Amino acid sequence: MDAGKHTYQEILSQPKAWADALKTLDGYRPQIRSIFQDQSVDEVIFTGCGSTYYLSLSAAELFQRFTGTTTRAFPASEIWLNPTAFKRNGKGLLITVSRSGETSETIRACDKFKTENGGKCITLSCYPGMPLTEMGDLNLILPSGQEKSIAQTRAFSTLHLACTYLACVAANRDDLVSSFQKLPEIGMKLIPSCENLARKLGRDDRFDRFYFLGSASRYGLACELNLKMKEMSLSFSEAFHFLEFRHGPKSMVTENTLVIGLLSEGQSENEGAVLQEMKTRGATVLSIGETGTNIEFNSKLPEDLRNILYLPFGQMLAYERAIFKKLNPDKPNNLDAVVRLEI
Repeated sequence: MDAGKHTYQEILSQPKAWADALKTLDGYRPQIRSIFQDQSVDEVIFTGCGSTYYLSLSAAELFQRFTGTTTRAFPASEIWLNPTAFKRNGKGLLITVSRSGETSETIRACDKFKTENGGKCITLSCYPGMPLTEMGDLNLILPSGQEKSIAQTRAFSTLHLACTYLACVAANRDDLVSSFQKLPEIGMKLIPSCENLARKLGRDDRFDRFYFLGSASRYGLACELNLKMKEMSLSFSEAFHFLEFRHGPKSMVTENTLVIGLLSEGQSENEGAVLQEMKTRGATVLSIGETGTNIEFNSKLPEDLRNILYLPFGQMLAYERAIFKKLNPDKPNNLDAVVRLEI
């Protein structure tokens, strides 16, 4: 059966894509460092659309924590259509993320920021020769993230890796940059180890709703995995911060619910308590994290470098759900690989 063959291979091939991306990023490192040595930058804004907006939410939290620079995330459409929220008199830096480099709102946001705000722009994408790749003061192109399927998997994790790399360089954390080199090998072991569980849960006909919980930089990842479940399998799915789930949304929990928690180290006790509460209310719960969880990384990496390791299980779960429902995850309903607006 050919349905989903591209998505499946793109999920499995992520570690190699990360290794290739790291080689590319190492070549860009002097240029990246030069951009962030500009003392006039007092705010950084990440932007994207759909998956790359959720990536921006995660990246902004990481970047601010690493560098101490005020950092926010906006959908590209908001920067284009409602620019007053970010206007900073030429002292801002915009980091735009787009798999294709063609997304209309992202191109317009970059143009609006540069013409009205006078700030610098870094672009990240996977395809050379596209409009966005000519708009930045620095244009980072990561071909290893290119995909044939419409729903982002390999592109998302590769671009997220790049954003984390930017944060490390901006913060002069060469020790963390060196630690990145271990990620591909860890991913090669992790992905096969969780495939059977993803298949078992994804093809369990008890479940009619899925919730992904994550806090801090993991909230954006929870949003992205929720989107994958929606796109690929047309299933009811939502994402929440861990403790926010207790303020109303938990009323939706039944014995037909699967709750997936992206656990941190520092707050694992509080986050685990939320999962335990949902279990007592009848939900099936699953935890992902470094150790002591259902899906264990055992990476021994600094916590902030592990974010992309949360992604493969959730991606595979969405893929398996789609196959179970006889859908084609390569071609989600009503979606195109690139959103182009004729305005």
